Amino acid sequence: MTHEWSPSSWRTKPARQQVAYPSESAVADVFSRLSRLPPLVTSWEIETLKSELAAAARGEMFLLQGGDCCESFDDCQSPNIAAKLKILLQMSVVLIYGCRKPVIRAGRFAGQFAKPRSSETETRGDATLPVYRGDLINRRAFTLEDRRPDPELLLRGYERAGLTLNFIRSLVEGGFADLHHPEYWDLGFVSHSPQAAEYHSIVQSISDAISLMESVAGADIRQLKRAEFYTSHEGLHLPYEESQTRQVPRRTGWYNLTTHFPWIGDRTRALDEAHVEYFRGIRNPIGVKIGPSITGQELVQLIRVLDPEQEPGRLTLIHRFGADQIAESLPALIEAVQNEQRTVLWCCDPMHGNTTTTADGLKTRRFESILSELEEAFAIHERAGSILGGVHFELTGENVTECTGGARGLKDSDLREAYKSAVDPRLNYEQAMEMALLITHRMNRNRSR
Repeated sequence: MTHEWSPSSWRTKPARQQVAYPSESAVADVFSRLSRLPPLVTSWEIETLKSELAAAARGEMFLLQGGDCCESFDDCQSPNIAAKLKILLQMSVVLIYGCRKPVIRAGRFAGQFAKPRSSETETRGDATLPVYRGDLINRRAFTLEDRRPDPELLLRGYERAGLTLNFIRSLVEGGFADLHHPEYWDLGFVSHSPQAAEYHSIVQSISDAISLMESVAGADIRQLKRAEFYTSHEGLHLPYEESQTRQVPRRTGWYNLTTHFPWIGDRTRALDEAHVEYFRGIRNPIGVKIGPSITGQELVQLIRVLDPEQEPGRLTLIHRFGADQIAESLPALIEAVQNEQRTVLWCCDPMHGNTTTTADGLKTRRFESILSELEEAFAIHERAGSILGGVHFELTGENVTECTGGARGLKDSDLREAYKSAVDPRLNYEQAMEMALLITHRMNRNRSR
C-alpha cells in the first residue's frame, strides 16, 4: 500500500460491518461535533502501553485483556465499573504470582459499544428488523424505532466512555489499586467461590513479599500503590474512530485518541478493505484477531502492511481458533511469522472460537473448551520456541450464568438464572478467577521443569 494515508482514506475502500444511517447530514453533524471534543486518552499513555507490549513480546511482561463482549450505556454505573476493575486486579495478582513478571491490564471498556454481526436483520415471529449492533449504533429493544441506526448514539458513546475513564482514573489515583491492600478488591460474593481459599493464600504471599521488600528498602515502594489500566475496544465503527484521530504536539503521525489499544476483528481484516487501511496509519499499538480462515501467507502480508517499520510493541496477534481447530491452525502461522523474522506479541483469545447454542437458543461457551484451547496454545508456542505473551477474555465481575462448566458445574439448564449479555456469553467472576488460577498452575509447572 503505497498511496498516501489520511484518517479518512479508509472511505475509498470497501467497508464491512458499517451502518447505513437514515440521514447523512445528521451523521456529518455528529462527526463534526465529535471531532471538536477533547480526546479520551493521551499519546503518552499510548506510547507507554506500546513499550510495555514490546516487553511482553520479549517475554518480560504478560498481557491480560478482558471485559464485556459489548458494553451497555445503562451499565455505566460506579458499582459496575468498580467490579470490572476488581476482577482484572484479582486476575492480574494471580498471574503476577504465577508468571513472576509484571502484568499489563487492558480492559475491554470505555468504548466497546459496537459488535460485528453475522446477519443484517433479526426475525422474531412475523417481524424482521435490523439486527442490534451495540449501543453505539442502535438500541436493544425489538422495535423499528429502536433498531433504526441513530448517529446521536455516537455522542452518547463518547460521553459514556469519558465518564467511565474519569471514574477509573479517580479510583486508581485514590489508591483503589494499591497492592498493599489487595484484600480491598474482594467482590461481594468472593467467600462463596470454590477458589477463594487459594486466592487469599496468593494475596497473603504477595503481601508478605511486599513487606519484605519495603523492610529492605526502608520505605514504601511507590509503584505498588497503584496499578495502571489501559482501555481497548474493537475499532469497528470507522466514522467514530476517525472523529478522534488526531496529530499531537511534539510527536509525529496520527493517534486514535478514543482508546489506547484498538483492534481489528477477524471479520474485517481483509488487506484491501477499509479497516486495514485505517489501522495502518495510526500510531497506537494495534491488535488483530485471527481465526482458522487465515493462511500463513495472508498473515505475513497483513503484518507487512500494519507494521512496515517493525516497531516494537506495534502489533499484537490475537488468535481465536476453537479448541478443536487450534492444533491444526496455529503452528503454521507461528512458523510463517518466524520465517519472516518478525517479532509480534502473541495473545490467545480462547472465547470466540468456542461459542455454541443451547437447545433453547441461548449462546454459551463451555469452560472446559475455553481451558482446552488455552492449554493447547501454551503448549504449541512452547514447542515452536515462541512466546505466548497474553490472554484475551470476555468476562465480567458479576455473578452471571452465561458460560457452562467451571468449579460449580453450571449446566445449560442453569443459564437463564442470570443471563445478562446482549451479544456474547462471558465468564462470570468465579469462572474468571478459576481460569487465572489454572493459568498460574501451568506456568508454575513450566518453571519447575
